[in-house]
Order: sequence, then structure tokens, then C-alpha cells
Amino acid sequence: MPSHRPVTARRLPARLSLAAAGAALALALTACGPEETPGVADGPAATGPAPSSPAAAPATTPPATGKTPAPAPTATAAPAGKRKVAAARTAGGLAVYTGQGAVSDVAIDPGEMRDGMNLVVSEYAPAAKGDSRRILLVAVDNVPEDPNKRREHLWRGLVDYALDGGSTGSPGTAAPYGPGPLGGSVECLGLPEAAVTDVLCGWADASTAGVALFPKSTVKDAAALFIAMRSDIEH
Repeated sequence: MPSHRPVTARRLPARLSLAAAGAALALALTACGPEETPGVADGPAATGPAPSSPAAAPATTPPATGKTPAPAPTATAAPAGKRKVAAARTAGGLAVYTGQGAVSDVAIDPGEMRDGMNLVVSEYAPAAKGDSRRILLVAVDNVPEDPNKRREHLWRGLVDYALDGGSTGSPGTAAPYGPGPLGGSVECLGLPEAAVTDVLCGWADASTAGVALFPKSTVKDAAALFIAMRSDIEH
């Protein structure tokens, strides 16, 4: 089965070392809370707390001993009052990619996975014109710690993944965007910081966190697409 389906309650090994990008990573994340007023992705928020540098995420899984199987095709119901994430055949109008070369392992370390948690790892096409890479989205729910911390952990893994897959340079500064109807916070940054570049976006709310890599995009366009994709993944 394709890996875009969710997985439940598993401890998953890290695929990539966070050391390679840890030294270069200078993310400045804003302290947007999970109850932030929804908005639209029309550019960086005009006001908000000054960005802060994320602390390195602690190791949460044992050393990798091989490839991790693709996520299982089941989903755990979210606790009352909490949202869950689930694989979607389309997200933001893009079809999930299941053809040759589709992601078949857990592409980045999602952090600690406990009973009752779901994991989504999916690729969506089309990618940017002239770029063979697709949009990779990773999301988890029922996060036991501060979801903002889990987003930082996912982001660090995504930077490693991006650099390993052809991205170059160092991450730019994260900018907040209106999170849309689901609320919480959304932030995006360029890798490297440029008008057209590879863009990383992430969301966090009361119980879920997710990130995505958009090859060859503008930060503004990636933020708008990311918010639309999130609405099809988080319920």
C-alpha cells in the first residue's frame, strides 16, 4: 500500500541525521498559540511576538536499524474535543502520488508515537515545472507534548530531507501566516531565502502538528497551498 496512509501508535526510527542541518538551521519561530485568530495566507502577519530560535529536539526513537515500513491503513479516533489527521487522496486540489518512486518509508523522524496517535506521510503532485520532486507532507495528531515543539522537531527532519534531496543553502527566517479556518499557527520559510526557492511550511494547534516541503515556490504561494492542504488532512 502507498505510504500516504496513516500509522497508529508506533515508535519509528529516524531516517536521517539531524546533525547535518542542525548547525546551519537558524529558524526563528514565532510564539503563535493554538488559539490564534484564523486568517488568510496573504503574506506574513503584520504583528506578533519576535521570532525565537528553537531548541534542538531530543532524540525520541532508538537508532535506525533499517527502513521503516510504510504507514498502516488504519486511523485512530481522536479524543473528544481534539482533531485528528488522516491521509487524503487529494489535498489542496492536488492528487496524492502513488506511482513509481513514491515515498515508501517514513521519510523523516516524526518523534515519539504513542497509542492513539496517527501519522500521515504523503506526497502530492504535480511538483514545480521542471522539478522531479513532489510535495512531501508529514503530520501527527494527539501530540503528548507542546505541538509547537513537535512542529520544530518535524521541521528539523524536513530540512535534512530537503538537503538530502537536492535543496541547497541555509534556511531563511520563518514568517507567520494566517492559519485559515482550523486556527492554531502556520509558519513558512525559504531554503535558502530567495524569491523562488524550496519552501518549508508547518502548522501547530492544540493537538496536531504538520509540515510540508514545496519545491521551487514562493513562500507566499506555498503558504496559501499549505493551508488548503491542511484542511483536507486535519479533521
